[in-house]
Amino acid sequence: MTKTITVLGSTGSIGRQTLDVAAELGLSIAALAADRNVELMETQCRRFRPRLAAMTDLHAAEELKTRLADMNTTVLAGEQGVVEAASVQEAATVVVAVTGFAALRPTLAAIREGKRIALANKETMVCAGHLMQQEAKKHGAEIIPVDSEHSAIFQCLMGCRDRAQVRRLILTCSGGPFYGRTREALTSVRAEDALCHPTWRMGAKITIDCATLMNKGLEIIEAMRLFSLPLGKIDAVIHRQSVVHSLVEFCDGAVLAQLGTPDMRIPIGLAISYPDRVQNPAPALDLLSCGPLTFAPIDETVFPCFRLAKQAAISGGTACTHLNAANEAAVAGFLAGKIGFYEIAEAVADALTLPSDPEPSLEDIIEADRSTRAYIRERYALA
Repeated sequence: MTKTITVLGSTGSIGRQTLDVAAELGLSIAALAADRNVELMETQCRRFRPRLAAMTDLHAAEELKTRLADMNTTVLAGEQGVVEAASVQEAATVVVAVTGFAALRPTLAAIREGKRIALANKETMVCAGHLMQQEAKKHGAEIIPVDSEHSAIFQCLMGCRDRAQVRRLILTCSGGPFYGRTREALTSVRAEDALCHPTWRMGAKITIDCATLMNKGLEIIEAMRLFSLPLGKIDAVIHRQSVVHSLVEFCDGAVLAQLGTPDMRIPIGLAISYPDRVQNPAPALDLLSCGPLTFAPIDETVFPCFRLAKQAAISGGTACTHLNAANEAAVAGFLAGKIGFYEIAEAVADALTLPSDPEPSLEDIIEADRSTRAYIRERYALA
């Protein structure tokens, strides 16, 4: 099992839970990275005493440096600081819990150092999954998913030696806060309504993605990249209880599922300890109290973002980058009260009309991300 880890996005929900697991397992922390939460980062540094701490925000980095003047922790700043944190030699595993496209460069840096990537960021795999897998193969890095759905599939496939035996992957979806509502009922919902997830406690961006079901669309693309399967072999269903985290159907009709409490510390712990399973601070599932388990189809009329993600998956290439960049820009606008709930899907649909490159380089992907954000911000007055 990994003895020393780095946590990128340490002050976010997944990052905090990763440090819970690290404390339970007695792991050392080589480096921490976050955006701007100086107070929590100071607390984490004093508890885990990493050699490096990086803050994306330059002012936050200066303040952290002052606060940690009595410690031996080196404070780094900006995106390059996060890249350096991702590359420290002591850490065998890098937990990538940074939200959005911003995680791409640090993740690639860690891959090129041959590290295990405990991947809790789906946007990097959506936009540049082919490059990440190529680099992982070249440098001997492992990519192990932390998203509960992809971790479930990973676990169900552990004994599968031939992917041709897989008939389909079935991702489960809680349905978010608006399951069962009509399209008309959702036209005037506000950000505070969308942030009330029924099961999981997550950051604002991913919670909005769960409300629009874009999160599930991104996860379908991520599953394609992670498990090297076509869109036609990947499906998703609504499962309100969030107990069955995903399933794999095999060619003989057998279906394997991974069940557990809705606690991210379980997939985090497995990504760190794999191939072993070790003690975890998350509670075990009590089958006698979890209630009936139900499943239902996704309504793509009420949740068009899910359909748009599948459209981008069919196009491939930078269409997936357009999808993600437009969604990130539009979600930020919705959270700021500048656009409505369904304008998120409208912005994504607009972005998917842009010309796309079927075989992009890293530079192509970065430029597609930049230009798409600029286009959506100007078109929807989000600047």
